[in-house]
Amino acid sequence: MTIKSAQTLVADALKEIKTISPSEALQMSNDDKCNLIDIRDVRELENLGRIENSNHIPRGMLEFWMDPDSPYFKEALKAFKVWGKKKFMGKEFMGVIRSTFVIKNNKIIKEWRSVKVKDHAKEVLEFIKKTN
Repeated sequence: MTIKSAQTLVADALKEIKTISPSEALQMSNDDKCNLIDIRDVRELENLGRIENSNHIPRGMLEFWMDPDSPYFKEALKAFKVWGKKKFMGKEFMGVIRSTFVIKNNKIIKEWRSVKVKDHAKEVLEFIKKTN
């Protein structure tokens, strides 16, 4: 099995993920078209400040918050039912089930489960445009 470098993993991910500018993200947040989640180390927040109107998950705690056996597990994962059995390369394990939720007026109006990254953001954006 070949182990990929961090640079290769990032390059592969960037092929699948559409990036937007900070100003585009802020505009979408201001227009209530998305929720911003700031995943950075706490020290970085202290030095550089928080992203306006964002929810913060400390980078160093992300895995602990997602592990139901951890004392730091966050109940939101249970509430949204995004923790469960996954399969990869023939092996089964527990993990976060890739899911997307569109929430409007504090109600889930659309959800996708076990999503594939390719073209998913486009699909979500098209749905949001239709509902506005």
